[in-house]
Amino acid sequence: MARLSRSSAPRLLYALCSTASQSPAAFLLGGSFQLRQFSAGNAARAKAEKDPWWKESMERLRNIGISAHIDSGKTTLTERVLYYTGRIHEIHEVRGRDGVGAKMDSMDLEREKGITIQSAATFCTWKDYKINIIDTPGHVDFTIEVERALRVLDGAILVLCSVGGVQSQSITVDRQMRRYDVPRLAFINKLDRMGADPWKVLNQARSKLRHHSAAIQVPIGLEEDFKGLIDLVQLKAYYFHGSSGEKVVAEDVPADMEAFVAEKRRELIETVSEVDDKLAEAFLGDETISAADLQEAVRRATLAQKFIPVFMGSAFKNKGVQPLLDGVLNYLPCPIEVSNYALDQTKNEDKVELPGSPDGPLVALAFKLEEGRFGQLTYLRIYEGVIRKGDFIVNVNTGKRIKVPRLVRMHSDEMEDIQEAHAGQIVAVFGVDCASGDTFTDGSVKYTMTSMNVPEPVMSLAVQPVSKDSGGQFSKALNRFQREDPTFRVGLDPESGQTIISGMGELHLDIYVERIRREYKVDASVGKPRVNFRETVTQRADFDYLHKKQSGGQGQYGRVIGYIEPLPAGSSTKFEFENMLVGQAIPSNFVPAIEKGFKEAANSGALIGHPVENLRVVLTDGAAHAVDSSELAFKLASIYAFRQCYATSRPVILEPVMLVELKVPTEFQGAVAGDINKRKGVIVGNDQEGDDSVITAHVPLNNMFGYSTALRSMTQGKGEFTMEYKEHSSVSNDVQTQLINAYKGNKAAE
Repeated sequence: MARLSRSSAPRLLYALCSTASQSPAAFLLGGSFQLRQFSAGNAARAKAEKDPWWKESMERLRNIGISAHIDSGKTTLTERVLYYTGRIHEIHEVRGRDGVGAKMDSMDLEREKGITIQSAATFCTWKDYKINIIDTPGHVDFTIEVERALRVLDGAILVLCSVGGVQSQSITVDRQMRRYDVPRLAFINKLDRMGADPWKVLNQARSKLRHHSAAIQVPIGLEEDFKGLIDLVQLKAYYFHGSSGEKVVAEDVPADMEAFVAEKRRELIETVSEVDDKLAEAFLGDETISAADLQEAVRRATLAQKFIPVFMGSAFKNKGVQPLLDGVLNYLPCPIEVSNYALDQTKNEDKVELPGSPDGPLVALAFKLEEGRFGQLTYLRIYEGVIRKGDFIVNVNTGKRIKVPRLVRMHSDEMEDIQEAHAGQIVAVFGVDCASGDTFTDGSVKYTMTSMNVPEPVMSLAVQPVSKDSGGQFSKALNRFQREDPTFRVGLDPESGQTIISGMGELHLDIYVERIRREYKVDASVGKPRVNFRETVTQRADFDYLHKKQSGGQGQYGRVIGYIEPLPAGSSTKFEFENMLVGQAIPSNFVPAIEKGFKEAANSGALIGHPVENLRVVLTDGAAHAVDSSELAFKLASIYAFRQCYATSRPVILEPVMLVELKVPTEFQGAVAGDINKRKGVIVGNDQEGDDSVITAHVPLNNMFGYSTALRSMTQGKGEFTMEYKEHSSVSNDVQTQLINAYKGNKAAE
């Protein structure tokens, strides 16, 4: 079903006319009979097909993510999924004792530390269904990876540890899934471990995550006696035989567990019927509920995000993974069952719903960039339309038109070439220059996918390469990381000339410094995090300075008279120079030099050497010499005049104050508020949101170092915070004295 573009329709018409040797008008009039016949035949054919060509392939497609608290066994679970779906032929463990490491952890650093940093995308097939899996990191410092992955998924699996239960990061990840409206299944992992208690975890999920959930399976034995699972929908017991649990044997429910299974199945039906009317009718009417009815009801409730089915197993012991895959097919949505919205840039960012059919215009989102062996690799999630190798696509964010040179399907860091991909699929393209979060279309529409929530960086470090000759590689590394990760920023400190990197926390920045060392072989020295102070004047001070120098030949002579004063509050500029000279006391060609001198002097104040802001300089009078006056003489006169009067203008130090927003469980509210007061913060708001307290405060940035670690230890890792710059405000007298003494000490040491 090729679609005709507007430009190709007339060409086709002329081609048809030339074969029929008629003019276009005659052809159209005389050929109406043929057209009618043609359309009638087409209608019959369409009726026979009934559904469009892509309907079946879309229904057999799933885009899922696996996310959880750190060390719940996400990557191990993905490894088993790939093994059972035939993508890999042997299983390797995460900590890589066999030296291979898990398939999805393709960076050296990931294998060494046993944590997942980048989310790798993988494609596999299970029972004729195609599944795209995105493995996501569990550390708080990498939440942008998790957010980006959830942005492109249709469904997700939340992995919970049967011993650890619902942990802090599980709460964060669940909150993100809710924000992006992702239907999800829960998988209680590690049932083989000592102290495993799936029912405790299920109750925690209900109370802490407010999940409306029930178990879909019951384990047969726990800890070392864990043998298999009973499916409550089909009422079958499953055992996993073979060296890697690849043979699934279905048997009847063991007689000693029948009563327990009946009770749990009733609980499942009750829980689902609370949110599904169709099942509720059958349940209240005491009808027998068949497996098919129950399965449909669970699917409806899950897609509506009113219910979360809970699966169980042990990925490490190869038990329960295949039923979980069946659960993904049975209960998670296909791309056309999820509504995605784009923003129409031509209509002032109006929301447009994308039907998600391959028949529409192309809309795709670049959600991840990687620097591969063959140049930049861009991961695309296609929301609508078809993308083909060799097509021209338009980057809506930059307006550039780009050709697709190579289209691949990703498997962690290996790839297979494909010719085309349609809506709902996740693919990667090579050689496309863009940033993450850019939207691509075929040029016929100007849509952008909703802007992804990019949190502001909260921590900065000064870095510089140890050896001078590795500067090129160093800047190449920083450029690449900035394009890959929107939360990683690079800037130059004009005062010290150092490169400053900012990110989401200490671990985030440490990982990048480590990656510069590994991937680019550049050793970088890391400075202590620092704060950008400013200075300002608080009262008017007069200056009258004469600079003269006689040294044989032409001397230097310049006199400036005037005053400095603070700018009024709320002024748009940081520095203002006003020339109020009357007459020709100073020739007008020297005035720019005087302004330049004052500007230069204001670059470093006398208190702690930081720039002076909110300053107004007024020049009222002066004197010049016919021979000895020069631009340099007046520039120097201004610099010395500023220094002379600065001390009498009662200067103060300004420090950056941050607007900090904290989200912590209510039980930790007191401890957190006390700590903010200790850091000289001012609490300006406190709201309740479910079980969480949302505290807003203004805190000096200088007192916020190491806060992420402190907050995690105060709230058992359940608290999260964001901070953004609010304003510079004056420091208290004791802090000012402390800063001045430290500055003098450093100067004396130099």
